[in-house]
Amino acid sequence: MSSTLNLYEQLANELAGLIAGRVFAPGDRLPSIRHLARQKRLSVSTVMQALRLLEDRGLVEARPQAGYYVRHRARALAAVADAGPLREPAYIGINNLLMRVLKANEESALVQLGSAWPPDELLPIKRVQKTVAAVARRAPLLLSRVSCYQTNEPDFVRQITRRALDWSRIDPAEIVVTGSCSEAMSLCLRAVAKPGDTIAIESATYFVLLQLIESLGMKALEIPTDPKTGPSIDALELAMQAGLVQACMLVPNASNPLGCIMPEENKKRLAGLLARHAIPLIEDDIYGDLCFTAQRPWPVKAYDTGGNVLLCSSFSKAVTPAARVGYVLAGRYAQEVAVLKMVSSGATSHFFQAVLADFLTGSSYDIQVRKMRRALAQRIARMADAVCAAFPEECSVSAPQGGFVLWVQMPAQVDALALHQRAIAEGIAFMPGQLFSASGKHVNCLRLNCANPWTAEIERAIARLGRLVHEQVALCAAPAGGLLRRA
Repeated sequence: MSSTLNLYEQLANELAGLIAGRVFAPGDRLPSIRHLARQKRLSVSTVMQALRLLEDRGLVEARPQAGYYVRHRARALAAVADAGPLREPAYIGINNLLMRVLKANEESALVQLGSAWPPDELLPIKRVQKTVAAVARRAPLLLSRVSCYQTNEPDFVRQITRRALDWSRIDPAEIVVTGSCSEAMSLCLRAVAKPGDTIAIESATYFVLLQLIESLGMKALEIPTDPKTGPSIDALELAMQAGLVQACMLVPNASNPLGCIMPEENKKRLAGLLARHAIPLIEDDIYGDLCFTAQRPWPVKAYDTGGNVLLCSSFSKAVTPAARVGYVLAGRYAQEVAVLKMVSSGATSHFFQAVLADFLTGSSYDIQVRKMRRALAQRIARMADAVCAAFPEECSVSAPQGGFVLWVQMPAQVDALALHQRAIAEGIAFMPGQLFSASGKHVNCLRLNCANPWTAEIERAIARLGRLVHEQVALCAAPAGGLLRRA
């Protein structure tokens, strides 16, 4: 027995040394159990014991049906307590600030860690090109088909309906095809709420949701949000009971920017609350297919029995953003959303609906999604590890369960907007935390896009960004006239 223990401990220590020396970097997949057994001339059970020991040490993690991967040196974000009164609903004023940040981030010479778009090398561009050509040959009239009336391409609707069978049977009549996921959410918000109404959101939440709420003259109520489990259902229930909320806008699967997935029991409970209080939920599910779980997590829509959930999504993150095709499963609001779509922009391109339907018909999409999940999980781990190495010890990072963004919480005295100005001057773009709050929270946070392949340029950018944070912390701590200076 001692000999066996000695062997698996030796292997564990050997692998730990390789991880420490970055032969296996954060996010890398370790050799398979059978490969290690053959290579080291050990039994499968001995290798499994070694890997479990590394897992107990926090150096690796097991992913179902995928093997063992090197974990990043995470400094986890603290859990959020439900205690304390909710903040008052507030009108939002981020549009002008967001436009300034986006404009500053557009400079082509910058290291782009800001906008959350996948790089070309992860998208199936050649496969999409072939599909476009095939559809153009097969149905050339689609290239000239224009309709002011909102209509959907039958094959596209059929594919959405089939893919939803994994979690529920949906009525094709509730599908409204839109020009993007953002347009879908905008139409839904207009269908379920009016100016002056209050919309419950996560904190932090995706800034486009805040833009939509602001542009329609509505207020936002920020719900306490745990970095692992998402918004507090207890807090949401209290807000509903108090009559504070007319609608919800949430990202339950791989939220942006935290990357968390709402547990299934929370989704069930939320669906019950929506039904009990007759409150609609606009569910942003655009990252649902890019979650790192063994099975794709179900949306809240799966537990909706009264048509209260309007699920919005698109294929822009995994196939091509250029198609400009999104959709909404609009539940009992399908007619209102369809009318708003018709008067806003007419029908969405039938040609690109057909292209996406063709792409979704075979196995291409499933292969593409599996490829992206593997790459994105690895790239997030690499970025998190670099941030932990370069930023002050007081910083902590999210542990995304999907998507491709990383949320970083810095010391309280750091102002992300001031940091952004300095970073732009140094050639680095990111998104400051202020853009993800309706009430000015998250001043000391930032969001990084991790989708791009790891390069020396990105490594240098993270190191430089870390030095800027160190400098701002030191500046705030330096005495000035007997007082501490704060950025």
